[in-house]
Amino acid sequence: MNQPTPAIVAQSAVRRLPRMLLLLFCAAYVVPGFIGREPWKNADITAFGYMAELASGVSNWLSPALLGQPPEFDALLPYWLGAWAMQLAPAWMPADFAVRIPFALLLVLTLLATWYGVYYLARSPQAQPVQFAFGGEASPTDYARAMADGGLLALVACLGLAQLTHETTPALAQVAFTSLSFFGMAALPYRLAAPITALLIGLPGLALSGAPSFALLLGAGGALATLLDRSADEQVLPRRWRSAALIAGATLAAAALGWALDLWHWRVSVTWLGRDWRPIGRLLLWFTWPAWPLALWTLWRWRRQLTSRHVALPLWFVLVAVGTTLLTAATDRSLLLGLPAMATLAAFALPTLKRSVAALIDWFTLLFFSGCALTIWVIWLSMQTGIPPKPAANVARLAPGFEPSFSFLAFAAALAATIAWGLLVRWRTGRNQAVIWKSLVLPAGGAALCWLLLMTLWLPALDYGRSYAAQVRNVAKRVDAPGCVEVFGLNPGQITAFRYHGGMKLQNATFAPACPWLLVRADMQQAMSIAMDQRQWTLVASVRRPVDANDNVLLYRRSGK
Repeated sequence: MNQPTPAIVAQSAVRRLPRMLLLLFCAAYVVPGFIGREPWKNADITAFGYMAELASGVSNWLSPALLGQPPEFDALLPYWLGAWAMQLAPAWMPADFAVRIPFALLLVLTLLATWYGVYYLARSPQAQPVQFAFGGEASPTDYARAMADGGLLALVACLGLAQLTHETTPALAQVAFTSLSFFGMAALPYRLAAPITALLIGLPGLALSGAPSFALLLGAGGALATLLDRSADEQVLPRRWRSAALIAGATLAAAALGWALDLWHWRVSVTWLGRDWRPIGRLLLWFTWPAWPLALWTLWRWRRQLTSRHVALPLWFVLVAVGTTLLTAATDRSLLLGLPAMATLAAFALPTLKRSVAALIDWFTLLFFSGCALTIWVIWLSMQTGIPPKPAANVARLAPGFEPSFSFLAFAAALAATIAWGLLVRWRTGRNQAVIWKSLVLPAGGAALCWLLLMTLWLPALDYGRSYAAQVRNVAKRVDAPGCVEVFGLNPGQITAFRYHGGMKLQNATFAPACPWLLVRADMQQAMSIAMDQRQWTLVASVRRPVDANDNVLLYRRSGK
């Protein structure tokens, strides 16, 4: 007997996650990574530099620049958000923390929009479970809430989400506005005001964040998926043309905005046929894990409903993101934009999973994340006490000069998270859990646990290795006082670091030097000897980043000074 839908779900299986626990879980995932650290290389500190230039009034708001260097991405809104945050922040607040506040809210918006996007897609008649002959099937609202909980868990479980969504870069703004657009298209047949607002913010926000072509493709596909929807809901069918027209209107507005601000630029690689596809294949496998196998399972089990909105809409978002990943150089940041939609597809696999498959997911997740958490704890213990000695020796070799420190607050947070993981494992291994989102509890909890442990126990070491602060301090020791320094060949991240961490007044080097000091990137020494009169400068030191012998800067002093 062919069922109209592969989902067979009883009312007892759609209990929703307790709201307080869900909020605490999201907070434990969002907050670590935004507090207590320095700006990291490369994209994080580079974006911070452009924001600082805008906030100080040095740079043009429509064409940000840092010592004459334009940003890599033709984005405006992310830099505006950071600059506005710096201008509104009180004097006692560090500038790098101030810019993280709006970006933390963007991550919250990503999670919230994904939850509601899954919720409204699960309300579609084609997505509803089979009705039982004598009743007892899941009610539409409870089913949609449980599916939305599963979609949110699937998103947090994705391994590629953690780092990129905790950086103050255009990538986070893009994924937030993608999620907002996804929610708008998913909810439009059922609501009007909120979805239209989401579309009018999401699609133009994507354009202003450096992805106008991505916004155009999403809008065009979303309008088409709305028109082709095979929904049997009599209330929804007459609204298809209206919904498609509203999506098209918001898409045209985003395209016009990108055109007016000159944000349209060709970024497709013309040499993609000759690319090495193995790194991209590995990226697709781990970056989207564990959502991608569940998404494939959804496409197979729901293959008779591929034109229904609950499958077609997220599938289109995923295809656009994967296509952009394959055809552009920014692979991981392009793939990031497809994670909310891929998590949505993963959620629709939950009502169709066999018990053996769910058990396999649980055991693999339990072993993997428990092993990762144990490794983090052992290495931290070794750094603090020297026992066992080998991990501490490895850290000292990889990060020479690093001095471990102890933070009671970080230790308490890490210990509480580890205890919560143990309680979660105990709950999941109980025999009375029938809720459909149970298979994603351990993957999401494990991902959040390991991220929190890294951002507490390992944060000092990661900060030392991933920021320019140590290198800047070593340069500042050799400079008489923070003052005028010329630079040659430094990238925007390095320029920002020497300004922010060292308080130096930087300017581009000229043939006739105006400052007593000169900083040159080591691999630009030959170009410097051609562009400048090297006899005017005396090499003082070659200063390396402690964790990277190839990331050196050369410090020169003007001869006779």
